[in-house]
Parts: sequence; C-alpha cells; structure tokens
Amino acid sequence: MNAMIKQAVDHWRYVAPLLSKPENDQDFHALIEALDELLDIAGDDETHPLIGLIHQLGDLVSAYENEHLPMPKGDGRAALAFLMAQQGLSQSDLPEVAAQSVISEILSGKRQLNIRHIKALSERFNVSADTFF
Repeated sequence: MNAMIKQAVDHWRYVAPLLSKPENDQDFHALIEALDELLDIAGDDETHPLIGLIHQLGDLVSAYENEHLPMPKGDGRAALAFLMAQQGLSQSDLPEVAAQSVISEILSGKRQLNIRHIKALSERFNVSADTFF
C-alpha cells in the first residue's frame, strides 16, 4: 500500500463525515459548520491546500439545498417583501428604488415593478434582476 493510501485509510473515520452526502438536517448543518470553519481558515486564498475540500463541501451543501430546500416560486412582489422582512426594512428605507408610496403600491399589488425598480432592487439587495421577474 502506498503512503498516501495508508494515510487516507488511517484518517478516513475523521474525514469521511466531511465527504459524505448529508442524510438529514443534522448532517447538513454539521457540514455547513465545517465549511464555515474551513472558509475561515483558507480566507481569500484560492491556492490554500484546503480549497479542494472546500469545493467538495460546497457541492455537497448545494446538492442538499437543491433537493431539500428548493427556492419557492414567487413573483417580484413576494421577493421584495421577503428581502425587506429579512433585512428589517420598511417601505421608506428604499428611497433609491422609489418613494414610500410607490413601494406600498407595489407590495399591495396595485402597481407592477418596472425596469428601473428592478435594477435598483437588484443593486440594493445584491441579487440577480431575475429575482424580481
């Protein structure tokens, strides 16, 4: 047995949980914690020796999210309401998008988002413009 395989065999019980597909929410959250820790260690260094492991964990997390936590279907109004609630914003906290009264009309369904609103919201919340279509 070559030295690299021997090391893998000797340490597999410690590494296997990091490379195994999460079977439940507990596994998923443990994987996220491990990924966060590894990201803290590697920082912005794309050449860090752990970057391959980080990518593997990211793929496992992403696959679990896509299977078990799909994005709900919605519309621009629902997306706006969600993002505002998530960030604790009121209608008057988005003056770069529109006046408070316009935001109110959009949220109540009396007015549609226009291209200018969508561009401003995309920049404000740092999300794709597709979020609001």
